[in-house]
Amino acid sequence: MSRVCELTGKGPMTGNNVSHANNKTRRRFLPNLNDVTLQSETLGRGIKMRISAHALRSVDHRGGLDKFLAKAKDTELSANALKVKKEIVKAQAAQA
Repeated sequence: MSRVCELTGKGPMTGNNVSHANNKTRRRFLPNLNDVTLQSETLGRGIKMRISAHALRSVDHRGGLDKFLAKAKDTELSANALKVKKEIVKAQAAQA
């Protein structure tokens, strides 16, 4: 399982550990990923995803998974998230 957020595309970054003596060694900064189940109002079910804590706050701020995916760029989304986005668009079109 890769360490990449399914909604924002946020992945590992690299940098340095810097000691008190100013020695530098390479390290990785990993995103804070959590396995969560997000509820979709349009689909009426939960969707399991592995997203960062920052993305979880963004979903909450935008008003839920449906609204977040509507504004999200397709290039940042994972294959699973893209599939869910298309399902939501299809379900909304059927309701209207």
